[in-house]
Amino acid sequence: MPKLIFIFSVCLLFCFSCKEKQGKPNIILISADDLGWSDLGCYGSEIQTPNLDNLAENGMRFKCFHNTSKCFPSRACLLTGVYAQQSNYHLTHKNPITNAVTLGEVLQTAGYRTLWSGKHHGLENPVTRGFDRYYGLKDGACNYFNPGNQRPGERAPARKGLPGNKTQRWWCIDSVMYQPYTPAEKDFYTTDYFTNYALSWLEEYKAEEKPFFLYLAYTAPHDPLMAWPDDIEKYKGRYNNGYEKIRKERYQKQLKIGLLDESYILSEATFQDWDKLTSGEKVEEARKMEVYAAMIDRMDQNIGRVLTKLKEIGKDENTLIMFVSDNGASAEVVNLPDDYGEIGSMTHWASLGKDWANVSNTPFRFYKNSSFEGGINTPFIAYWPDRIKPQSFSKFPGHFIDFMATLVDITGATYPGVFNAQNITPMQGESLLPVFQGIEAQRKQPIFWEWRNGQAAYYNGWKIVREGKFNPWELYNLTSNPTETNNLAKGNPEKVEELNKFFNDWESGLPEFPK
Repeated sequence: MPKLIFIFSVCLLFCFSCKEKQGKPNIILISADDLGWSDLGCYGSEIQTPNLDNLAENGMRFKCFHNTSKCFPSRACLLTGVYAQQSNYHLTHKNPITNAVTLGEVLQTAGYRTLWSGKHHGLENPVTRGFDRYYGLKDGACNYFNPGNQRPGERAPARKGLPGNKTQRWWCIDSVMYQPYTPAEKDFYTTDYFTNYALSWLEEYKAEEKPFFLYLAYTAPHDPLMAWPDDIEKYKGRYNNGYEKIRKERYQKQLKIGLLDESYILSEATFQDWDKLTSGEKVEEARKMEVYAAMIDRMDQNIGRVLTKLKEIGKDENTLIMFVSDNGASAEVVNLPDDYGEIGSMTHWASLGKDWANVSNTPFRFYKNSSFEGGINTPFIAYWPDRIKPQSFSKFPGHFIDFMATLVDITGATYPGVFNAQNITPMQGESLLPVFQGIEAQRKQPIFWEWRNGQAAYYNGWKIVREGKFNPWELYNLTSNPTETNNLAKGNPEKVEELNKFFNDWESGLPEFPK
C-alpha cells in the first residue's frame, strides 16, 4: 500500500509539473449578440449547437451570470472590469473609454498577444486600446451579407437608417477604418469572416512562445435576421406549431438535463395565442425563427472551426474558452420602408420580435433592455481542460465586470492605478478562478444595474428591480425563486431598504462625465 501511495503521489507531481511547464494559458472569450438564455442546445434549445454543447458538457455552465441588458454597456463592462457608468459608456457608445483600461491593455503587461475579431460597438479602434490586431464592425449592427454599398449585379442591401439617409457602418481592418465597408468577396457573411480572420491570426502566431488572448465577438443572432439558405433549410417547418410548444419543450429539456430544478418556476408567457394568428402571420413568424436558429447554428459551426484550429496548432490543451451573450433576446423591431425579398436574404431587414424573444429567454421574464432576469441573465460556458470539472454547473452570481479580475488572477497581469495620464477606476468585479476550481462561495460585494428605465441591485441571494426610477422596488429571493415570479417586497420592507441603500450609495459614488 505505501508503494502505491508513493506511485500515485509521483504521478500527481508529474501532472502538476507538466501543467506548470505549459505556462500561462491561452484565452478565448466568445460573445454572441442578443442571444436568449435558452437558445443553445446545452441551455435547452432545439437549435443544433454541438460545439458549444461539447464545451458545456466538458466544462461548466453558469445559471446566474449577468450582463447589463444592452449591447454597448455590456461590452464596456466585459472589456474594462468596471461598470459602464464608470467608463463613460452608460448612455452612448460614442465616447472614448474613460478612466478605465481594456483587457487588451492589461493582458499585454503579462506578455499576451491580443487579438479581437468581430463587433466592438464603440468609438475607438481597438488597436489604439491594447489590441495587436482587430478586424470587424466598430458599430452596433449591420447587414450580414454586405455592410456597405450595393455591389454590381446585386440588389441594394438592407440598411438601417432614416429614409434617404442610410447609416453607413464603420468597419476596421487593423488600423484602417472604412465607412462604408463593401466587401468584394461574394461569399461574405459576417459570422464566417470574423472567424476567418481569427483563424488566420492563430496560424500566423502559432510558433510564438507568448500566449494569446482572442476576443471573438459575433454579431449573431442580432437583427437583421439573415442566414445562408442551407442553414435555414435545416429548420424548415420546425417552428410551425408556434411559441407555446417550443417554450414548453425547452423548459422540459432544461429540467431533464439538470440545468434547472423545481425552484425555476416557468414564468407567465407573454406571447400571442398562435391559433389566433392568420395563416400568413404564422408563415412569417415561423420563418423568422427558422432564420434566427440558422444564425445560431452558423455561429456554432464557426466556433467548431476555431476548436479544430486550436487542436491543429497544438494549443487546445492549454486554452481557457468562455462563451457569453451581451443581453437577453431582443423584443426590439426594426421596420424599413423599402424592404423587399424574403426574410433571411440580404435585401430584407427582419427582427425576431417580442413573442419569440419570450421563448428565447425561457424560463425568465422580459427581454433585452429590462433589468429583470430575461434581460440580464446570460448563458455562460467556461471550458478549461484539467482545470474545470466536466459536467459542472455553477450558481455563482456573476457579472461581466468579473472578467477583468478573473484574467488578472489567472495571468498575473498588472492592473494599473494610472494609465496614459488617466486615474484608473479600481476593478469592480470578483475573480471567477475559485468558481472554476469548484469552490462555491457567496459574492462579497453587491452587483448593480441601470439602463434606461431599468434599475436593479443584488446581494446575498436577494434582488430589487424596477422599470422606472419612480416606481416602487420589487423584491425577489433569487435563491428560492430565480425566475422572479413571487414579489416579496410588501412583506420584507427592511430587505428592500437594505438593497436600496446599496444602490443609492453606488449611484451617488459614480463619476460625473460631461454630457
